[in-house]
Amino acid sequence: MDWGMKNRFSKIIRPEDGRCVMLAIDHGYFLGPTEKLENPKETIKPLLPHADSIMLTRGILRTSVSPEINVPIVLRVSGGSSIIGEDLSKEAIVTSIEEAIKLNASCLALSIFIGSKYESQTLGNLSKLVDDGERYGIPILAVTAVGKEMARDARYLGLACRIASELGAHVVKTYYCKDFTKVVESCPIPIIIAGGKKISEREALQLTFDAINDGASGVDMGRNIWQSDYPIAMIKAVKSIVHENYNFAEAYDLFLTESKAKIQNAF
Repeated sequence: MDWGMKNRFSKIIRPEDGRCVMLAIDHGYFLGPTEKLENPKETIKPLLPHADSIMLTRGILRTSVSPEINVPIVLRVSGGSSIIGEDLSKEAIVTSIEEAIKLNASCLALSIFIGSKYESQTLGNLSKLVDDGERYGIPILAVTAVGKEMARDARYLGLACRIASELGAHVVKTYYCKDFTKVVESCPIPIIIAGGKKISEREALQLTFDAINDGASGVDMGRNIWQSDYPIAMIKAVKSIVHENYNFAEAYDLFLTESKAKIQNAF
């Protein structure tokens, strides 16, 4: 990596511990006004001080994040299909590298759909984006997305993550699974974990702990933070596992303490 690439990468994966807490708020690019993300600016603002970086589209960045806030940007640059469209895997690169540079992005993110009808197209998107990123010193995050017939097991996720690394991605986002250490061991770039659909805070913190314990470099979590009734307490608890080496019990106790404090302060 050249100096610029290393500098941007260090804003995504902390060099002091090799980990990250990324806040995912890019769901609207295919889901529209997701529950509790109907007003992105209102949802995002109180969480920004606690996130290492935020993952979002250029539209939400421009409209909902103040340029004075110094939080590294992971810019979602793929899209083109919606939840009611023909096929979610039919994505293209929808934001140019020049636009990403103007927006001061520290990292560019796109999805790849291994095993889908449009697998080749999305892998071509990744290859082109890696070329652009290398040209301008911007790291690339490949988001692995599961095809309809694919199970989220170590064999499939290991395949997807390895292909992402082979095509030049600098970091990959995937799902946690049984035998996750096999996925980590076969992938030469950092892996961060998707939070996935909303589950209980207890389950989400257990997921975070298990993933970090099994070799993940961090999380890119959205709904399990901002759809919580206590999102600030939740992101603090997640961060305690990722950066402070809390175990699950300690992190869950922190969440309960912080959420109770929120209730008390309301009266």
